[in-house]
Amino acid sequence: MGKFAVGKNAYGISDRSGFRYRLRDMRKEWNGSLVGKDEYEPKHPQLEVRRKTVDAQALRDPRPDRSELVDVTVSFPIFNLETLLFESQVPQAQGQGGTVTFGGNVFTPTSATVSGVTGTITLGNVTASGTGATIAATYTVTVVSTGYGNKYYIDGVQQATVTLTEGGTYRFDQSDSSNSGHPLRFSTTSNGTHGGGSEYTTGVTTNGTPGSSGAYTQITVASGAPTLYYYCTVHSGMGGQANTP
Repeated sequence: MGKFAVGKNAYGISDRSGFRYRLRDMRKEWNGSLVGKDEYEPKHPQLEVRRKTVDAQALRDPRPDRSELVDVTVSFPIFNLETLLFESQVPQAQGQGGTVTFGGNVFTPTSATVSGVTGTITLGNVTASGTGATIAATYTVTVVSTGYGNKYYIDGVQQATVTLTEGGTYRFDQSDSSNSGHPLRFSTTSNGTHGGGSEYTTGVTTNGTPGSSGAYTQITVASGAPTLYYYCTVHSGMGGQANTP
Protein backbone atom coordinates (compact mmCIF):
# COMPACT_ATOMS: atom_id res chain seq x y z
CA MET A 1 0.00 0.00 0.00
CA GLY A 2 1.34 3.41 -0.97
CA LYS A 3 2.24 6.04 1.60
CA PHE A 4 0.76 9.54 1.93
CA ALA A 5 2.97 12.56 1.57
CA VAL A 6 3.51 14.62 4.74
CA GLY A 7 2.33 17.72 2.92
CA LYS A 8 4.19 20.23 4.99
CA ASN A 9 4.56 22.45 1.96
CA ALA A 10 1.18 21.58 0.43
CA TYR A 11 -1.86 23.85 0.17
CA GLY A 12 -5.51 23.08 0.52
CA ILE A 13 -8.75 24.77 -0.57
CA SER A 14 -11.37 25.57 2.13
CA ASP A 15 -14.65 23.72 1.66
CA ARG A 16 -16.44 26.75 3.04
CA SER A 17 -14.82 29.84 1.49
CA GLY A 18 -12.71 28.45 -1.37
CA PHE A 19 -9.67 30.23 0.02
CA ARG A 20 -6.27 28.59 -0.11
CA TYR A 21 -4.55 27.68 3.16
CA ARG A 22 -1.47 25.77 4.08
CA LEU A 23 -2.72 22.25 4.49
CA ARG A 24 -0.99 21.85 7.81
CA ASP A 25 -2.93 24.85 9.18
CA MET A 26 -6.37 23.66 8.11
CA ARG A 27 -8.85 21.95 10.46
CA LYS A 28 -11.64 19.44 9.92
CA GLU A 29 -15.08 20.30 11.30
CA TRP A 30 -17.63 17.91 12.85
CA ASN A 31 -19.34 17.43 9.45
CA GLY A 32 -16.10 16.52 7.66
CA SER A 33 -15.52 19.93 6.03
CA LEU A 34 -11.90 21.04 5.76
CA VAL A 35 -11.59 24.76 6.54
CA GLY A 36 -9.03 27.35 7.48
CA LYS A 37 -8.34 27.69 11.17
CA ASP A 38 -9.93 31.14 11.14
CA GLU A 39 -13.11 29.63 9.70
CA TYR A 40 -13.42 26.72 12.08
CA GLU A 41 -16.68 26.44 14.06
CA PRO A 42 -17.46 23.78 16.66
CA LYS A 43 -20.71 21.88 16.48
CA HIS A 44 -23.58 23.90 17.94
CA PRO A 45 -25.07 22.31 21.13
CA GLN A 46 -28.60 22.57 19.76
CA LEU A 47 -27.65 20.18 16.99
CA GLU A 48 -27.13 17.52 19.65
CA VAL A 49 -30.35 15.55 20.27
CA ARG A 50 -30.81 15.06 23.98
CA ARG A 51 -32.75 12.30 25.65
CA LYS A 52 -36.20 13.52 26.66
CA THR A 53 -36.71 13.54 30.42
CA VAL A 54 -39.80 14.22 32.58
CA ASP A 55 -39.65 16.15 35.85
CA ALA A 56 -40.80 14.07 38.79
CA GLN A 57 -43.97 15.42 40.42
CA ALA A 58 -45.40 12.63 42.54
CA LEU A 59 -44.28 12.49 46.21
CA ARG A 60 -43.42 9.32 48.05
CA ASP A 61 -45.61 8.73 51.13
CA PRO A 62 -47.47 12.08 50.90
CA ARG A 63 -49.49 13.72 53.70
CA PRO A 64 -52.35 15.62 52.01
CA ASP A 65 -54.40 18.30 53.82
CA ARG A 66 -57.21 16.94 55.96
CA SER A 67 -60.54 18.68 56.41
CA GLU A 68 -61.57 17.55 59.90
CA LEU A 69 -61.95 20.23 62.59
CA VAL A 70 -59.46 20.46 65.43
CA ASP A 71 -60.31 21.84 68.87
CA VAL A 72 -58.06 24.74 69.93
CA THR A 73 -57.64 26.22 73.41
CA VAL A 74 -56.29 29.78 73.62
CA SER A 75 -55.27 31.04 77.07
CA PHE A 76 -54.67 34.64 78.08
CA PRO A 77 -53.21 36.14 81.26
CA ILE A 78 -55.76 39.01 81.18
CA PHE A 79 -58.30 40.26 78.68
CA ASN A 80 -61.55 42.19 78.68
CA LEU A 81 -64.16 40.15 76.82
CA GLU A 82 -66.71 42.96 76.74
CA THR A 83 -64.67 44.90 74.18
CA LEU A 84 -62.06 42.23 73.47
CA LEU A 85 -59.34 44.78 74.22
CA PHE A 86 -56.37 42.69 75.20
CA GLU A 87 -54.26 43.89 78.10
CA SER A 88 -51.44 41.46 77.46
CA GLN A 89 -49.83 39.77 74.47
CA VAL A 90 -52.46 38.17 72.25
CA PRO A 91 -51.80 34.49 71.49
CA GLN A 92 -52.55 33.14 68.03
CA ALA A 93 -53.82 29.78 66.85
CA GLN A 94 -53.11 28.68 63.29
CA GLY A 95 -54.68 25.83 61.38
CA GLN A 96 -58.25 24.66 61.13
CA GLY A 97 -60.27 25.27 64.24
CA GLY A 98 -63.08 23.22 65.70
CA THR A 99 -64.11 24.56 69.09
CA VAL A 100 -61.97 27.54 70.15
CA THR A 101 -62.01 28.05 73.92
CA PHE A 102 -60.70 31.26 75.45
CA GLY A 103 -59.37 30.77 78.98
CA GLY A 104 -57.49 32.80 81.56
CA ASN A 105 -58.51 35.84 83.60
CA VAL A 106 -61.63 36.94 81.75
CA PHE A 107 -62.96 40.30 82.88
CA THR A 108 -66.46 40.47 81.45
CA PRO A 109 -70.10 41.03 82.37
CA THR A 110 -72.37 38.00 82.35
CA SER A 111 -73.43 38.89 78.80
CA ALA A 112 -70.79 39.69 76.20
CA THR A 113 -70.23 39.35 72.48
CA VAL A 114 -67.01 37.89 71.16
CA SER A 115 -65.82 40.04 68.27
CA GLY A 116 -62.62 41.01 66.52
CA VAL A 117 -61.29 37.45 66.38
CA THR A 118 -58.95 37.39 63.38
CA GLY A 119 -56.46 34.99 61.92
CA THR A 120 -55.94 32.36 59.28
CA ILE A 121 -58.09 29.68 60.86
CA THR A 122 -61.60 28.52 60.07
CA LEU A 123 -63.51 28.88 63.32
CA GLY A 124 -66.15 26.45 64.48
CA ASN A 125 -67.79 27.24 67.80
CA VAL A 126 -66.25 30.11 69.78
CA THR A 127 -66.88 30.06 73.52
CA ALA A 128 -65.53 31.93 76.50
CA SER A 129 -64.65 29.77 79.47
CA GLY A 130 -66.17 30.76 82.79
CA THR A 131 -69.32 32.70 83.56
CA GLY A 132 -69.20 36.34 84.46
CA ALA A 133 -65.82 37.53 85.66
CA THR A 134 -62.87 35.41 86.61
CA ILE A 135 -61.75 36.37 90.08
CA ALA A 136 -58.24 37.82 90.27
CA ALA A 137 -58.14 37.41 94.08
CA THR A 138 -60.45 36.46 96.92
CA TYR A 139 -60.00 38.07 100.33
CA THR A 140 -61.34 36.34 103.42
CA VAL A 141 -63.07 38.87 105.68
CA THR A 142 -63.58 38.33 109.39
CA VAL A 143 -64.65 40.71 112.15
CA VAL A 144 -62.74 40.80 115.41
CA SER A 145 -63.65 42.79 118.51
CA THR A 146 -60.59 44.68 119.74
CA GLY A 147 -60.02 47.14 122.52
CA TYR A 148 -61.02 49.84 120.03
CA GLY A 149 -64.22 48.21 118.78
CA ASN A 150 -64.94 45.81 115.93
CA LYS A 151 -62.46 45.76 113.07
CA TYR A 152 -62.36 44.10 109.70
CA TYR A 153 -59.53 41.57 109.29
CA ILE A 154 -58.52 40.85 105.68
CA ASP A 155 -56.84 37.45 105.35
CA GLY A 156 -56.05 37.64 109.05
CA VAL A 157 -54.58 41.16 108.98
CA GLN A 158 -56.38 43.94 110.85
CA GLN A 159 -57.68 46.64 108.49
CA ALA A 160 -55.15 45.55 105.87
CA THR A 161 -54.39 47.85 102.95
CA VAL A 162 -55.17 45.92 99.79
CA THR A 163 -54.18 46.55 96.16
CA LEU A 164 -56.84 46.31 93.46
CA THR A 165 -55.52 46.43 89.89
CA GLU A 166 -57.60 48.20 87.25
CA GLY A 167 -59.55 45.70 85.18
CA GLY A 168 -59.30 43.04 87.90
CA THR A 169 -62.21 41.49 89.77
CA TYR A 170 -61.81 41.02 93.51
CA ARG A 171 -64.10 39.23 95.92
CA PHE A 172 -64.36 40.01 99.63
CA ASP A 173 -65.74 36.81 101.16
CA GLN A 174 -68.05 37.57 104.10
CA SER A 175 -69.31 34.03 104.67
CA ASP A 176 -67.64 33.81 108.09
CA SER A 177 -70.23 34.10 110.85
CA SER A 178 -68.33 37.00 112.45
CA ASN A 179 -69.48 39.19 109.54
CA SER A 180 -73.10 39.04 110.61
CA GLY A 181 -74.47 42.59 110.81
CA HIS A 182 -71.35 44.07 109.15
CA PRO A 183 -71.99 44.62 105.41
CA LEU A 184 -68.78 45.64 103.63
CA ARG A 185 -68.99 48.39 101.01
CA PHE A 186 -66.64 50.82 99.21
CA SER A 187 -66.28 54.58 99.22
CA THR A 188 -63.86 57.21 97.90
CA THR A 189 -63.83 58.66 101.43
CA SER A 190 -62.06 57.13 104.42
CA ASN A 191 -64.67 55.49 106.72
CA GLY A 192 -67.27 55.86 103.95
CA THR A 193 -70.61 57.34 104.88
CA HIS A 194 -69.45 57.68 108.50
CA GLY A 195 -66.74 60.07 107.27
CA GLY A 196 -69.11 62.23 105.23
CA GLY A 197 -68.62 60.29 101.99
CA SER A 198 -70.93 58.20 99.86
CA GLU A 199 -70.99 54.60 98.77
CA TYR A 200 -68.92 53.79 95.67
CA THR A 201 -70.91 51.42 93.45
CA THR A 202 -69.07 51.31 90.10
CA GLY A 203 -68.42 47.66 89.28
CA VAL A 204 -69.59 46.55 92.74
CA THR A 205 -71.92 43.58 93.25
CA THR A 206 -73.05 41.82 96.42
CA ASN A 207 -74.40 38.38 97.15
CA GLY A 208 -76.14 36.91 100.17
CA THR A 209 -76.23 38.11 103.75
CA PRO A 210 -72.95 38.79 105.60
CA GLY A 211 -72.21 35.96 108.01
CA SER A 212 -73.94 33.32 105.87
CA SER A 213 -72.50 30.86 103.38
CA GLY A 214 -71.80 32.34 99.94
CA ALA A 215 -71.98 35.95 101.07
CA TYR A 216 -69.54 38.37 99.46
CA THR A 217 -68.96 41.86 98.11
CA GLN A 218 -67.27 41.91 94.73
CA ILE A 219 -65.70 44.71 92.71
CA THR A 220 -64.39 44.91 89.16
CA VAL A 221 -62.03 47.87 89.23
CA ALA A 222 -62.83 50.40 86.52
CA SER A 223 -60.15 52.11 84.45
CA GLY A 224 -59.01 55.27 86.23
CA ALA A 225 -60.69 54.28 89.49
CA PRO A 226 -59.72 56.46 92.46
CA THR A 227 -58.23 55.24 95.72
CA LEU A 228 -60.99 53.40 97.56
CA TYR A 229 -61.80 52.60 101.15
CA TYR A 230 -63.76 49.62 102.43
CA TYR A 231 -66.04 50.20 105.38
CA CYS A 232 -68.99 48.77 107.31
CA THR A 233 -72.28 50.44 106.44
CA VAL A 234 -73.50 49.97 110.02
CA HIS A 235 -70.48 50.65 112.23
CA SER A 236 -67.80 53.33 112.02
CA GLY A 237 -64.06 52.78 112.08
CA MET A 238 -63.96 49.15 110.92
CA GLY A 239 -62.43 49.42 107.47
CA GLY A 240 -59.22 50.19 105.64
CA GLN A 241 -57.75 51.38 102.34
CA ALA A 242 -57.84 49.82 98.87
CA ASN A 243 -55.21 51.19 96.49
CA THR A 244 -56.00 51.12 92.75
CA PRO A 245 -52.69 51.64 90.89
